[in-house]
Amino acid sequence: MTLGAERPSLFAPGLLAGRTAMVTGASSGLGHHFAKTLGDAGARVVLAARRMDRLEARAQELRRSGAQAVVVEMDVRDSASVRAAVQSVVRETGAIDILVNNSGIALTKPLLEHTDEDWESVLDTNLSGAFRVAREVARTMVDAKRAGVIVNMASIVGLRVAKQLAAYVASKAALLRLTEAMAVELAPHGIRVNAIAPGYIVTELNRGFLHSPAGEAQRKRIPLGRFGTPADLDAVLLLLASDASSFMTGSVITVDGGHHVNAL
Repeated sequence: MTLGAERPSLFAPGLLAGRTAMVTGASSGLGHHFAKTLGDAGARVVLAARRMDRLEARAQELRRSGAQAVVVEMDVRDSASVRAAVQSVVRETGAIDILVNNSGIALTKPLLEHTDEDWESVLDTNLSGAFRVAREVARTMVDAKRAGVIVNMASIVGLRVAKQLAAYVASKAALLRLTEAMAVELAPHGIRVNAIAPGYIVTELNRGFLHSPAGEAQRKRIPLGRFGTPADLDAVLLLLASDASSFMTGSVITVDGGHHVNAL
């Protein structure tokens, strides 16, 4: 793009045309939503998760709306599963240009009641899982001498702490540092790595909590006075996935209504 050239709208239908975008954790929640966002922008979308029935149903919805969508079974906790899934996608599509590292779990429990299994499960999914997928996808980009984009889904609790979320907080804080480490190492290969740190975003997984008295207490601490919706993340996702952010790597963008800067 020449200096001063007009950039395409982030919501232009062809923004990501000709690119393949993989979304992990695409069977529900934010991943389910992001698949449509990327498809609407013109990308061929690869939906990855363990629940193939839900992936197939979502892929059918995307195809009916005119998007290209394929599915692949992947367990981010298993290196062999990740490697096989990535290789399968590359054989089918030719390349992966964009990775949205979205798989994650949360556990709400007092610190003193956390078991080793609790700790290891959350860290293995949220941190090690993101590392495994990014490593395998980045290897294919480097081998193909192809520039690419990795977007890690972090959280504002990677920037500030919250009670009864010790493992989750640790995993997301570490993911932010991993994002920076990957950005530095992969930049010479033309691979950009950034992170999004959402605040409270209403999904099927947390709707019950957010509508409870405890959730209402959290809402009152958000300066903009409301919880977010998945659509509130669309512009940031498309920014980081597209050439509009061609000079951004190692960055973290918070989308939280000002929650992380509000005093406790």
